[in-house]
Amino acid sequence: MTDDRAPLAMTMGDPAGIGPELALAAWRDRTPSAPFFVVTAPAIVAATARRLKFDARFVETDPAGATAAFPKGLPVVPLRNTVEDRPGRPSAANAAATIESIDRAVEAVRQGAARAVVTNPIAKAVLYEAGFRFPGHTEYLGELAKAWGERAFPVMMICSDALKVVPVTIHVPLAEAPQVLTSELIVKTARVVDRDLRARFGLARPRLAVAGLNPHAGEGGAIGREEITVIAPAIGTLRAEGIDVVGPLPADTMFHPKARERYDVALAMYHDQGLIPAKTLAFDEGVNVTLGLPFVRTSPDHGTAFDIAGKGLANPASLIAAVRLADRLTR
Repeated sequence: MTDDRAPLAMTMGDPAGIGPELALAAWRDRTPSAPFFVVTAPAIVAATARRLKFDARFVETDPAGATAAFPKGLPVVPLRNTVEDRPGRPSAANAAATIESIDRAVEAVRQGAARAVVTNPIAKAVLYEAGFRFPGHTEYLGELAKAWGERAFPVMMICSDALKVVPVTIHVPLAEAPQVLTSELIVKTARVVDRDLRARFGLARPRLAVAGLNPHAGEGGAIGREEITVIAPAIGTLRAEGIDVVGPLPADTMFHPKARERYDVALAMYHDQGLIPAKTLAFDEGVNVTLGLPFVRTSPDHGTAFDIAGKGLANPASLIAAVRLADRLTR
Protein backbone atom coordinates (compact mmCIF):
# COMPACT_ATOMS: atom_id res chain seq x y z
CA MET A 1 0.00 0.00 0.00
CA THR A 2 1.24 3.49 -0.85
CA ASP A 3 2.30 5.61 2.13
CA ASP A 4 -0.51 8.05 2.93
CA ARG A 5 2.12 10.77 3.28
CA ALA A 6 2.87 10.45 -0.44
CA PRO A 7 1.59 13.30 -2.63
CA LEU A 8 -1.21 13.24 -5.16
CA ALA A 9 -0.28 13.34 -8.86
CA MET A 10 -2.09 16.06 -10.83
CA THR A 11 -2.16 16.19 -14.62
CA MET A 12 -1.82 19.33 -16.72
CA GLY A 13 -4.99 18.89 -18.76
CA ASP A 14 -5.19 20.84 -21.99
CA PRO A 15 -2.70 23.71 -21.49
CA ALA A 16 -4.87 26.06 -23.55
CA GLY A 17 -7.68 25.58 -21.05
CA ILE A 18 -8.08 26.58 -17.41
CA GLY A 19 -6.03 23.69 -16.00
CA PRO A 20 -2.81 25.70 -15.41
CA GLU A 21 -4.58 28.46 -13.47
CA LEU A 22 -6.69 25.97 -11.52
CA ALA A 23 -3.58 24.11 -10.38
CA LEU A 24 -1.96 27.33 -9.17
CA ALA A 25 -5.17 28.45 -7.48
CA ALA A 26 -5.57 25.08 -5.76
CA TRP A 27 -2.06 25.44 -4.31
CA ARG A 28 -2.68 29.08 -3.34
CA ASP A 29 -5.97 28.19 -1.60
CA ARG A 30 -4.59 24.98 -0.11
CA THR A 31 -5.75 25.27 3.50
CA PRO A 32 -6.40 22.47 4.24
CA SER A 33 -5.08 20.34 1.40
CA ALA A 34 -3.05 17.23 0.76
CA PRO A 35 0.30 17.81 -0.97
CA PHE A 36 0.18 17.35 -4.72
CA PHE A 37 2.45 17.87 -7.71
CA VAL A 38 1.59 18.76 -11.31
CA VAL A 39 3.16 17.10 -14.32
CA THR A 40 3.46 20.09 -16.63
CA ALA A 41 5.85 22.53 -18.28
CA PRO A 42 7.43 24.96 -15.78
CA ALA A 43 7.28 27.73 -18.39
CA ILE A 44 3.48 27.37 -18.58
CA VAL A 45 3.15 27.69 -14.81
CA ALA A 46 5.45 30.73 -14.74
CA ALA A 47 3.60 32.41 -17.61
CA THR A 48 0.21 31.73 -16.00
CA ALA A 49 1.31 33.19 -12.66
CA ARG A 50 2.66 36.33 -14.37
CA ARG A 51 -0.35 36.76 -16.61
CA LEU A 52 -2.87 36.48 -13.81
CA LYS A 53 -0.72 38.15 -11.12
CA PHE A 54 -1.25 35.13 -8.89
CA ASP A 55 0.38 35.17 -5.48
CA ALA A 56 1.64 31.65 -6.10
CA ARG A 57 5.08 30.12 -6.50
CA PHE A 58 6.26 26.86 -8.01
CA VAL A 59 9.18 24.50 -7.38
CA GLU A 60 10.63 22.12 -9.98
CA THR A 61 10.96 18.67 -8.43
CA ASP A 62 10.43 14.96 -8.95
CA PRO A 63 7.56 13.04 -7.33
CA ALA A 64 9.77 11.96 -4.44
CA GLY A 65 10.48 15.57 -3.48
CA ALA A 66 6.98 16.93 -3.94
CA THR A 67 5.74 16.62 -0.36
CA ALA A 68 8.76 18.49 1.02
CA ALA A 69 8.46 21.14 -1.71
CA PHE A 70 4.72 21.69 -1.29
CA PRO A 71 4.89 24.30 1.51
CA LYS A 72 7.32 26.38 -0.55
CA GLY A 73 5.48 26.40 -3.86
CA LEU A 74 3.44 24.34 -6.30
CA PRO A 75 5.58 21.28 -7.02
CA VAL A 76 6.07 20.89 -10.79
CA VAL A 77 7.39 17.71 -12.38
CA PRO A 78 8.66 18.89 -15.79
CA LEU A 79 7.37 17.38 -19.01
CA ARG A 80 9.65 16.13 -21.75
CA ASN A 81 7.37 17.31 -24.56
CA THR A 82 7.08 20.98 -25.43
CA VAL A 83 3.96 22.98 -24.65
CA GLU A 84 2.59 26.09 -26.37
CA ASP A 85 1.51 28.94 -24.10
CA ARG A 86 -1.67 30.09 -25.86
CA PRO A 87 -4.62 30.30 -23.45
CA GLY A 88 -7.95 29.83 -25.18
CA ARG A 89 -6.35 28.60 -28.42
CA PRO A 90 -6.30 24.79 -28.35
CA SER A 91 -3.84 23.03 -30.61
CA ALA A 92 -3.12 19.44 -31.55
CA ALA A 93 0.56 20.36 -31.14
CA ASN A 94 -0.01 20.04 -27.37
CA ALA A 95 -1.52 16.56 -27.58
CA ALA A 96 1.73 14.68 -26.91
CA ALA A 97 2.38 16.74 -23.77
CA THR A 98 -1.21 16.32 -22.58
CA ILE A 99 -1.00 12.53 -22.91
CA GLU A 100 2.49 12.42 -21.38
CA SER A 101 1.17 14.23 -18.31
CA ILE A 102 -1.55 11.59 -17.84
CA ASP A 103 0.86 8.71 -18.43
CA ARG A 104 3.44 9.94 -15.95
CA ALA A 105 0.89 10.78 -13.25
CA VAL A 106 -0.55 7.25 -13.46
CA GLU A 107 2.93 5.73 -13.51
CA ALA A 108 3.87 7.68 -10.36
CA VAL A 109 0.96 6.01 -8.57
CA ARG A 110 1.93 2.59 -9.91
CA GLN A 111 5.47 3.10 -8.63
CA GLY A 112 4.22 4.17 -5.20
CA ALA A 113 5.52 7.73 -5.57
CA ALA A 114 1.96 9.13 -5.47
CA ARG A 115 -1.30 8.03 -3.89
CA ALA A 116 -3.87 9.00 -6.52
CA VAL A 117 -4.33 10.78 -9.83
CA VAL A 118 -6.19 14.09 -10.06
CA THR A 119 -6.79 15.07 -13.67
CA ASN A 120 -7.37 18.50 -15.13
CA PRO A 121 -9.80 18.72 -18.08
CA ILE A 122 -8.77 17.66 -21.58
CA ALA A 123 -10.36 18.45 -24.94
CA LYS A 124 -11.02 15.15 -26.67
CA ALA A 125 -11.55 16.75 -30.07
CA VAL A 126 -8.05 18.25 -29.91
CA LEU A 127 -6.54 14.89 -29.02
CA TYR A 128 -8.50 13.17 -31.80
CA GLU A 129 -6.76 15.48 -34.30
CA ALA A 130 -3.46 14.01 -33.12
CA GLY A 131 -4.65 10.40 -33.43
CA PHE A 132 -5.96 9.74 -29.91
CA ARG A 133 -8.13 6.63 -30.26
CA PHE A 134 -10.03 6.51 -26.96
CA PRO A 135 -13.53 7.97 -26.44
CA GLY A 136 -12.37 9.92 -23.40
CA HIS A 137 -10.29 10.23 -20.27
CA THR A 138 -12.09 7.41 -18.48
CA GLU A 139 -11.50 4.86 -21.22
CA TYR A 140 -7.82 5.83 -21.58
CA LEU A 141 -7.25 5.35 -17.85
CA GLY A 142 -8.72 1.87 -18.22
CA GLU A 143 -6.07 1.15 -20.85
CA LEU A 144 -3.29 2.42 -18.56
CA ALA A 145 -4.59 0.17 -15.79
CA LYS A 146 -3.26 -2.80 -17.76
CA ALA A 147 0.16 -1.95 -16.33
CA TRP A 148 -1.16 -3.33 -13.04
CA GLY A 149 -1.64 -6.69 -14.74
CA GLU A 150 -5.41 -6.58 -14.81
CA ARG A 151 -8.16 -5.72 -17.25
CA ALA A 152 -10.04 -2.84 -15.68
CA PHE A 153 -13.64 -1.86 -16.30
CA PRO A 154 -13.69 1.90 -15.62
CA VAL A 155 -16.94 3.44 -14.46
CA MET A 156 -17.55 7.19 -14.29
CA MET A 157 -19.26 8.53 -11.18
CA ILE A 158 -20.09 12.19 -10.59
CA CYS A 159 -19.92 12.75 -6.86
CA SER A 160 -21.06 15.55 -4.57
CA ASP A 161 -22.72 15.86 -1.19
CA ALA A 162 -26.02 16.33 -3.02
CA LEU A 163 -25.85 13.39 -5.43
CA LYS A 164 -23.76 10.50 -6.70
CA VAL A 165 -24.65 9.43 -10.22
CA VAL A 166 -23.22 6.90 -12.68
CA PRO A 167 -24.08 6.95 -16.41
CA VAL A 168 -24.17 3.36 -17.70
CA THR A 169 -23.57 4.44 -21.30
CA ILE A 170 -21.13 7.34 -21.47
CA HIS A 171 -19.45 8.81 -24.53
CA VAL A 172 -21.76 7.53 -27.24
CA PRO A 173 -24.21 9.50 -29.41
CA LEU A 174 -27.67 9.66 -27.87
CA ALA A 175 -29.18 7.89 -30.89
CA GLU A 176 -26.87 4.91 -30.23
CA ALA A 177 -27.37 4.68 -26.47
CA PRO A 178 -30.39 2.28 -26.63
CA GLN A 179 -28.36 -0.13 -28.77
CA VAL A 180 -25.31 0.07 -26.50
CA LEU A 181 -27.42 -0.43 -23.37
CA THR A 182 -27.65 -4.11 -22.43
CA SER A 183 -28.56 -6.07 -19.34
CA GLU A 184 -24.94 -7.25 -19.15
CA LEU A 185 -23.62 -3.69 -19.21
CA ILE A 186 -25.98 -2.60 -16.44
CA VAL A 187 -25.01 -5.59 -14.29
CA LYS A 188 -21.29 -5.12 -14.87
CA THR A 189 -21.50 -1.40 -14.06
CA ALA A 190 -23.59 -1.91 -10.93
CA ARG A 191 -21.21 -4.56 -9.60
CA VAL A 192 -18.29 -2.12 -9.85
CA VAL A 193 -20.32 0.63 -8.20
CA ASP A 194 -21.41 -1.62 -5.33
CA ARG A 195 -17.86 -2.92 -4.78
CA ASP A 196 -16.13 0.47 -4.82
CA LEU A 197 -18.73 2.22 -2.67
CA ARG A 198 -18.06 -0.48 -0.08
CA ALA A 199 -14.27 -0.57 -0.40
CA ARG A 200 -13.46 3.11 -0.98
CA PHE A 201 -16.43 5.07 0.36
CA GLY A 202 -17.05 2.89 3.40
CA LEU A 203 -20.73 2.13 2.72
CA ALA A 204 -21.61 -1.21 4.27
CA ARG A 205 -24.59 -1.80 1.96
CA PRO A 206 -24.85 0.74 -0.85
CA ARG A 207 -28.34 1.53 -2.11
CA LEU A 208 -28.49 1.71 -5.92
CA ALA A 209 -31.37 3.31 -7.83
CA VAL A 210 -31.63 2.47 -11.53
CA ALA A 211 -33.35 4.89 -13.91
CA GLY A 212 -35.51 3.86 -16.80
CA LEU A 213 -34.51 4.73 -20.33
CA ASN A 214 -37.85 5.99 -21.63
CA PRO A 215 -40.25 8.68 -20.33
CA HIS A 216 -42.09 7.45 -17.21
CA ALA A 217 -39.83 4.37 -17.25
CA GLY A 218 -41.71 3.08 -20.28
CA GLU A 219 -45.18 3.28 -18.72
CA GLY A 220 -45.53 -0.51 -18.65
CA GLY A 221 -44.34 -0.87 -22.25
CA ALA A 222 -46.57 1.84 -23.71
CA ILE A 223 -43.64 4.25 -24.26
CA GLY A 224 -40.85 1.79 -24.94
CA ARG A 225 -39.96 -1.72 -23.81
CA GLU A 226 -36.30 -1.44 -22.74
CA GLU A 227 -37.38 -1.28 -19.10
CA ILE A 228 -39.04 -4.69 -19.51
CA THR A 229 -36.55 -6.41 -21.80
CA VAL A 230 -33.21 -4.92 -20.68
CA ILE A 231 -33.31 -3.05 -17.37
CA ALA A 232 -35.64 -5.22 -15.24
CA PRO A 233 -33.71 -8.45 -16.00
CA ALA A 234 -30.48 -6.72 -14.95
CA ILE A 235 -32.05 -5.60 -11.70
CA GLY A 236 -33.24 -9.15 -11.06
CA THR A 237 -29.71 -10.49 -11.52
CA LEU A 238 -28.26 -7.89 -9.16
CA ARG A 239 -30.84 -8.57 -6.47
CA ALA A 240 -30.09 -12.29 -6.71
CA GLU A 241 -26.45 -11.43 -5.97
CA GLY A 242 -27.45 -9.56 -2.82
CA ILE A 243 -27.03 -6.03 -4.18
CA ASP A 244 -29.51 -3.48 -2.82
CA VAL A 245 -31.06 -2.06 -5.99
CA VAL A 246 -34.40 -0.56 -7.01
CA GLY A 247 -35.86 0.37 -10.38
CA PRO A 248 -36.38 1.00 -13.15
CA LEU A 249 -37.51 4.42 -11.90
CA PRO A 250 -38.83 7.37 -13.94
CA ALA A 251 -35.85 9.68 -14.33
CA ASP A 252 -37.94 12.83 -14.01
CA THR A 253 -38.86 11.99 -10.39
CA MET A 254 -35.55 10.53 -9.19
CA PHE A 255 -33.59 13.64 -8.35
CA HIS A 256 -35.72 15.82 -6.08
CA PRO A 257 -34.54 15.99 -2.42
CA LYS A 258 -36.95 13.41 -0.96
CA ALA A 259 -36.18 10.90 -3.70
CA ARG A 260 -32.41 11.29 -3.22
CA GLU A 261 -32.77 10.36 0.45
CA ARG A 262 -33.77 6.82 -0.60
CA TYR A 263 -30.54 5.86 -2.41
CA ASP A 264 -26.77 6.35 -2.27
CA VAL A 265 -26.11 6.39 -6.01
CA ALA A 266 -28.26 6.71 -9.12
CA LEU A 267 -27.50 4.72 -12.27
CA ALA A 268 -28.53 6.68 -15.36
CA MET A 269 -28.99 4.97 -18.69
CA TYR A 270 -27.25 7.65 -20.75
CA HIS A 271 -24.82 10.52 -20.18
CA ASP A 272 -27.05 13.57 -19.90
CA GLN A 273 -29.80 11.79 -17.99
CA GLY A 274 -27.43 11.65 -15.01
CA LEU A 275 -25.04 14.53 -15.57
CA ILE A 276 -27.69 17.23 -16.01
CA PRO A 277 -29.05 16.80 -12.46
CA ALA A 278 -25.55 16.24 -11.05
CA LYS A 279 -24.18 19.46 -12.53
CA THR A 280 -27.34 21.43 -11.77
CA LEU A 281 -27.17 20.48 -8.10
CA ALA A 282 -23.43 20.93 -7.57
CA PHE A 283 -21.58 22.32 -10.57
CA ASP A 284 -18.77 23.95 -8.60
CA GLU A 285 -18.41 21.19 -6.00
CA GLY A 286 -18.96 18.07 -8.12
CA VAL A 287 -16.11 15.63 -8.64
CA ASN A 288 -15.68 13.05 -11.39
CA VAL A 289 -14.46 9.80 -9.80
CA THR A 290 -13.44 6.80 -11.89
CA LEU A 291 -14.49 3.54 -10.24
CA GLY A 292 -13.24 0.12 -11.29
CA LEU A 293 -9.55 1.08 -11.55
CA PRO A 294 -6.67 -0.30 -9.47
CA PHE A 295 -5.92 3.31 -8.47
CA VAL A 296 -7.97 6.32 -7.37
CA ARG A 297 -8.67 8.97 -9.99
CA THR A 298 -10.66 12.15 -9.42
CA SER A 299 -11.25 15.16 -11.62
CA PRO A 300 -13.20 18.42 -11.58
CA ASP A 301 -16.70 18.11 -12.97
CA HIS A 302 -16.27 20.61 -15.80
CA GLY A 303 -14.43 21.07 -19.06
CA THR A 304 -11.51 23.07 -20.39
CA ALA A 305 -13.42 26.38 -20.56
CA PHE A 306 -11.32 27.74 -23.42
CA ASP A 307 -13.54 30.84 -23.54
CA ILE A 308 -12.30 32.08 -20.15
CA ALA A 309 -8.81 30.55 -20.10
CA GLY A 310 -6.08 32.98 -19.12
CA LYS A 311 -8.53 35.58 -17.79
CA GLY A 312 -8.45 34.66 -14.10
CA LEU A 313 -12.18 33.88 -14.05
CA ALA A 314 -11.99 30.11 -13.48
CA ASN A 315 -13.39 28.80 -10.20
CA PRO A 316 -11.00 26.26 -8.60
CA ALA A 317 -13.68 24.85 -6.25
CA SER A 318 -14.25 21.63 -8.21
CA LEU A 319 -10.52 20.91 -8.57
CA ILE A 320 -10.00 21.56 -4.86
CA ALA A 321 -12.89 19.21 -4.12
CA ALA A 322 -11.23 16.60 -6.37
CA VAL A 323 -7.97 16.93 -4.43
CA ARG A 324 -9.75 16.56 -1.11
CA LEU A 325 -11.73 13.53 -2.26
CA ALA A 326 -8.61 11.82 -3.68
CA ASP A 327 -6.90 12.44 -0.36
CA ARG A 328 -9.82 11.00 1.61
CA LEU A 329 -10.18 7.91 -0.57
CA THR A 330 -6.50 7.00 -0.17
CA ARG A 331 -6.16 7.36 3.61
